[in-house]
Formats: sequence, C-alpha cells, structure tokens
Amino acid sequence: MKKTICGVDVSKAKLDVCIEPGGRLASFNNDTAGIASLAAFCREHAVTLVVMEASGGYERRVFVELWEQGIGCALANARSVRRYAEAMGILEKTDRIDSSVIARFAHAKNLAPTALPSQAQQRLKALVTRLRQVTDDLTVQKQRRASMFDNTEMQASVDEVIALLKRQSRSLEGEIASMIDDDPLWAKLAETWREVKGVAGRTVGRLHAELPEIGILSNKAIAKLVGLAPIANDSGKRKGKRSIRGGRAGVRSILFLVAAIAARYDQSLADFRDRLVAAGKEKMVIRIALARKLLVRLNAKAREARAAYANAT
Repeated sequence: MKKTICGVDVSKAKLDVCIEPGGRLASFNNDTAGIASLAAFCREHAVTLVVMEASGGYERRVFVELWEQGIGCALANARSVRRYAEAMGILEKTDRIDSSVIARFAHAKNLAPTALPSQAQQRLKALVTRLRQVTDDLTVQKQRRASMFDNTEMQASVDEVIALLKRQSRSLEGEIASMIDDDPLWAKLAETWREVKGVAGRTVGRLHAELPEIGILSNKAIAKLVGLAPIANDSGKRKGKRSIRGGRAGVRSILFLVAAIAARYDQSLADFRDRLVAAGKEKMVIRIALARKLLVRLNAKAREARAAYANAT
C-alpha cells in the first residue's frame, strides 16, 4: 500500500504543503498555531509521514513540534530533492511546486522517519552551535581591532565587545562540559576520546552534538556520513579522480584541524602521513586521509565505550 506523504516547503513565515498521492495543497503560518493546524490537516488526510528539507534551520521548529504531536517526520537532503526535480523535468521552482517535489521524492526514496533528538541532544547542539558563532564573532572582532592600531577610542569600543564574547564563550564551554559530565554515556565517550592527544573539550562537544551516530555505525558508514569517503568516478575503462562530497561539514572541518595536531603526538598517524607524503600525494588528499583515519579511530573507541557502558548497566 502506498504511503500518504505530506511534503512541506519551509520558509521563515510560511509552511507550504502538498499531500501525495492526491496533490492536495495548503499553506500554514510557521508558528505554533500554524503547526497545530498542519498537524490537524495531516490527521484529516491520514498522512503517514511528513517530509521537509534539512536547510536553513527554519525546519527545526516544525519538525520538533510535529513529532511532539505524534506526527512522524523525516528530513530530506535539499540538494538531492533539487536534482530529483531536474531529473523529472521539473525546472520551475515555487514553494508549492517544491512541496509537491519533496513528497514525490520521499515516495521514490521510500524515506523512513528521522528520529526526534532527545531534549538533551537538542540543547547540546544549540549550545555547541552558539559557541561556534561566538568564536567566529570573536575572531572577527580581533581582526577589526588589529586594523584600528591608530584609533584608541575605537579599540576601546571593540575591547568591550571582545570581553563580552569571551565571557559568553567561557559560559558556553562550561554549560557544554557540565552536560557531558552529567550524562554517564556522554562522559564515558568523552573520556575515551580524550585518550587521543589533540582531542580537547570543543572537539568532544562537536562530536556529541553533531555526530550522535558515532560508535553505532560502521567505519565506512560514519566516514560517508561525515563526508570523508572518496566517491568513485569510474566509467568503463576510465578510472576518474575520486573526491569527497556532501557530509557534515562542521564535523569534517574540525577533524581536519584535530588530525593535524594529533599527528604531532601519535607516531602511527605521523607514519601514515609520512607514507602519503613520500608517495607524492597532494596536500588535500593527505588532510582527508588523516581526518578519516582519526574518525575511524574515534568511531572504534566510541563503539567500545558504548559496549562497556551497556554491559555495566
């Protein structure tokens, strides 16, 4: 039996929806009242799954509130949805068309519900996201101050902002550390990850917040999820150059940094890097390979930590 799927195109103010099969269209405000009306609309039409794109962040509220009202939801990759539309000859792009395409894409892919993160997971991700924003703002303010070397008045103004951002940064780091320490499993994972020199508190926080699947998926699957698995590009006898695509850019970027640091202290990582250098590999290829090797190691440690935690409880 074919599922009844509601595709939702999410914007800041509106939720444009389309139910397939049937092509029933509707529009709701992107607020609590509008989401409640959307839930009632889905129940009225016996919708089995609501699907929206994971883009922009505006989907988070409707995703969480629909789940809380007992409506199963899934997140679709926005780029995949767009390519599906083009493959189907749908070149036009409006909110209503997009909602229909999302529903049809979900049918074609037979999407399953995306699990709702726990309240703790949601809060941790929000804290980690805000810490990253504050860190970026702090870097910008320091750069601005450096360019004001001849204006002490403006330097004083920027210094006030820098001081505020530093206080917020320390506060956020403390909140993140407390959340991890208060959760037995998270604390166990953090402890085993910190055995790798170069992996500090911020990296631990990012892994917990942005890669909760670590230690659950296989090494190949986790590498592909993060975007550290080279994608084949072969055709017939041609062996094309493999490159990485997609994945979780935030996790990948911090693994690039941490892997380079870890290679200074870990002889096996250093030897691995040196072999790649001796083989004449490009710098970016070496960065990707090091980051993937570190991720695989962290994934293995997380798998062992999860098993030890499960046995202890």
